[in-house]
Amino acid sequence: MVVPALIAACRALDTDATTPVPQLLSVLPWLTVPAALALLLAAAARRRALTFVAVLVLGATAWSSVPYMPQAVIPYGLPLARVKVLAANVEFGQGTGSLVDVVRRERPQLVFVSECDSACRSTLTRTFADVLPHYADVRGEGSVGSILLSSYPLTDWRMIPAAMGMPGATAEIAGVPVRLQLAHPLPPVPGQVSLWKRELGRVADAVAAQPTGPMLVAGDFNASQDHAAFRAVLAAGGLQDAARRADRSRTPTWPMEGPPLPPFVQIDHVLVRDFSVRDVRFLDLPGSDHRAVLADLDLRGPR
Repeated sequence: MVVPALIAACRALDTDATTPVPQLLSVLPWLTVPAALALLLAAAARRRALTFVAVLVLGATAWSSVPYMPQAVIPYGLPLARVKVLAANVEFGQGTGSLVDVVRRERPQLVFVSECDSACRSTLTRTFADVLPHYADVRGEGSVGSILLSSYPLTDWRMIPAAMGMPGATAEIAGVPVRLQLAHPLPPVPGQVSLWKRELGRVADAVAAQPTGPMLVAGDFNASQDHAAFRAVLAAGGLQDAARRADRSRTPTWPMEGPPLPPFVQIDHVLVRDFSVRDVRFLDLPGSDHRAVLADLDLRGPR
């Protein structure tokens, strides 16, 4: 019961604490399994006090696993444009070929690509020069490179300082300026949790700097809905997670490379403001350890 109780308490207190809490928060819904097993064992042993505590722990763990964002009705203005957004981590460029196939098939207007090395960047800009001619990028090898491809002209290019590339720009869609930001902070592995928090904090600062107007923040956040640092990004910009709006907030996107672990956590997200969500799908990218997120959105006018 100890681990589920600790992690449920951290979730309720809205803290990521330190190792091993951030790592275990990634598997929060799965902690209902040991909590339930503890309850069965306590009941089988006829330990009344322990059984009562086990019921509380299981209930707290299950409650903590409820999606963080209510499905409230949000007032919107009239739809101005339909926009498809694709967010993909191609794992050091290895999933570039699969991404090319997905973009050709789905025809998104905006594509956020993490871990796009020089070969990936060259392939994407050359292949989609006609349909996605505009881009903002951070050049680098391995996990450092990132690129944001757009069918709309881009202005006001800016980059969030980070170990891995996080470019941003403003697109004009249906005559409305829309702020775009690619997110790819460091993962919360032991030894760099403070850096992970700092980089997610910079993403939160960037969205807070533009408190009004349409916004899209997408990419590999290396954080799930159960991390306080991720929820702080949502709160800072008044953003909505498109997957939650589509009731798909527990669909795992990582890791996709097979044994020893099946995919168990959603760390790839498309966050929106002043957009309504038609649909969200999660697409396999052979060659990458991530699923891509495809969000079908409507840009909305003033309320």
